[in-house]
Amino acid sequence: MAVNLRNKLHYDNFVIYEKAESIGGTWRDNTYPGCGSDVPGHWYSLSTEPNPYWKNYYITQPEIRTYWEEIHQKHDLASRTVFNTCVKLVEWDEEKGVHNLTLEDVTSGQMIQTQAEVVIQAVGFFTAPMYPDIPGTEKFTGPLWHSSQWRHDVDLKGMTVGVVGNGCSATQFVPVIAAEPTTRIINFCRTPQWIALRSNHHYSNWVKWAFAHVPFLMYAYRCFMMITGDLLWGVFLANSPLNAVFKKLLTWYMRSTAPAKYLDDLIPTYPPGCKRLVLDSNYLAALHQPNVDLNWSGIQEIVEDGIVLKTGDKVPLDAIIFGTGFYLVEREIVFRGIGGRTLKHYFESEGGYYGTVFPGFPNLFTIVGPNSASAHASLIFIIETQVGYILKLMNPIIDGKAQSLQVTQKATTNYNTWIQKRMEGTVFFSCFSYYRGDNQAGAKNLATFPGMMSLYWWIMRKPRWDDFKVVGGEQWFYQQRKVALTNYALVGLMVPIVGYILYML
Repeated sequence: MAVNLRNKLHYDNFVIYEKAESIGGTWRDNTYPGCGSDVPGHWYSLSTEPNPYWKNYYITQPEIRTYWEEIHQKHDLASRTVFNTCVKLVEWDEEKGVHNLTLEDVTSGQMIQTQAEVVIQAVGFFTAPMYPDIPGTEKFTGPLWHSSQWRHDVDLKGMTVGVVGNGCSATQFVPVIAAEPTTRIINFCRTPQWIALRSNHHYSNWVKWAFAHVPFLMYAYRCFMMITGDLLWGVFLANSPLNAVFKKLLTWYMRSTAPAKYLDDLIPTYPPGCKRLVLDSNYLAALHQPNVDLNWSGIQEIVEDGIVLKTGDKVPLDAIIFGTGFYLVEREIVFRGIGGRTLKHYFESEGGYYGTVFPGFPNLFTIVGPNSASAHASLIFIIETQVGYILKLMNPIIDGKAQSLQVTQKATTNYNTWIQKRMEGTVFFSCFSYYRGDNQAGAKNLATFPGMMSLYWWIMRKPRWDDFKVVGGEQWFYQQRKVALTNYALVGLMVPIVGYILYML
């Protein structure tokens, strides 16, 4: 967003507030062994900042963090970044037409007040670690932590380690820590996951040279990834032939890779795609090791020296690691708009408009808001799509042609009705998952966009100005509507003319 403000809008009067002491977000915080992206590296990078030198098809956490740090340095964004500063409150002042921000210096605890004409929320989804509602966590006397807060100071050699959860994070770090034969791992699982083959091939030096020097080659490769990936959207359609074929392939892979004694518990009954698909980082192979066990009995409570199961049995443990994901709705920042309404309502139940703007919140834009994520595509592509859309909305404000704009309630309601209608034909309600909110059982899917990413890009390619209320720029707004109506009229005129010409030919 910051790079585009400079390069496309030629605007430099902005500030980036970062609560940590360095940039990187989830790729700074998550440093557990084996951490990496489940999206190919050439697709999990900016289209404007391609990297021809990725070592492998899938990239690791250290590589991704370095990539973003280099972009931050390349564009001299340190001069516009305030570190160790947590945004606590963003409140719209309707009389002055600005946002009042309450900030906290996390090192000194000092509270700071400032103002901004425009606020862009770009905190992402995976920021608040989720601990399951298991009583007794405070009783455990050994080391206990969440995978996103990895304890590198704890040597697991010779320990019996309880791993709670079997999603994307847990299946990445379990094989790594299990490589030490003196570490015994008991993986406590609640729900089976669909696990797919992760073919992570290495890019040779000549391929990396070609990406760096042959014009358009890397761009074409990235486009190929996007097109083939987007075609997988059919997997998420309920009762579709593609979903049925995909289920058979996944079942075959899991049966041929995992130990036979675990198959009845490992293979889900819900359709693939209902939960986030797990790419196999040698997790299934690790289950064959004598120091790795699965336990499906369910956890009753945590006690001083281990875990008590719902069967009443106690499992003695030296350490407990939670690989249980993140809260999607819960945010540290409170946003208040017109009339004191809060943004949390839209994240919890109603949804937003294109996952980017919300009624009652003028000049507030969100990157990766409700129903903007994807279960089958690169989040970076989504972010770039949203950034391009936000720039178009911000342009009249920066140019002084409008003071503020906000989406209308009618447009938001119509959009979310369309979204939820499309959801009806998907697999997303066939199981409990974080797609359905923090309680994983919500009546709506407020996380993913129900369609191909090409469709998401298409509807966001340009703003529908009729869906917005503009203050201080009525004349400009009228001109935009006039241009739009003229274009529609020209298209309507050209269609019969072209049809007549084709008929005469």
